[in-house]
Amino acid sequence: MTDQITTAEAPKPVITKPTAGNWWWGTGRRKTAVARVRVKPGEGKFLVNDRPYDQFFTEERDRNDINNVLEKTSTKGRLDVHVNVRGGGFTGQAGAIVLGLARAIRRYDQTLEPILRENNFLTRDSRKVERKKYGQAGARKRFQFSKR
Repeated sequence: MTDQITTAEAPKPVITKPTAGNWWWGTGRRKTAVARVRVKPGEGKFLVNDRPYDQFFTEERDRNDINNVLEKTSTKGRLDVHVNVRGGGFTGQAGAIVLGLARAIRRYDQTLEPILRENNFLTRDSRKVERKKYGQAGARKRFQFSKR
């Protein structure tokens, strides 16, 4: 009986058809920010609201979060990314872009979904600011209480 060793090949990309204008779309949300992300094969241009993403995001943390999605899926430099983002602050916008980018990449190549899932890029962060209640100083903070 001979043991045959089979080498496991990397799965071939399952590239689907683009939806509109040769782009794959993904929508991401975080807090009150909404990002509409489009990707297509290209030379690696990354624009956020018609500006390069490293000029749009001044915080290194936000740039790293976005780059992390492209690096883990080995698509950095191979996809052109265009993002329109509205609402929220910089951190919320970066989180929305991460989710939208992950969704667009998943539509582009379905074999990358396990990588996106195990790195929690496809998980929507549902936390939002809790509203202020009447009779209180804030959402949870109360006015000072005096018994006598």
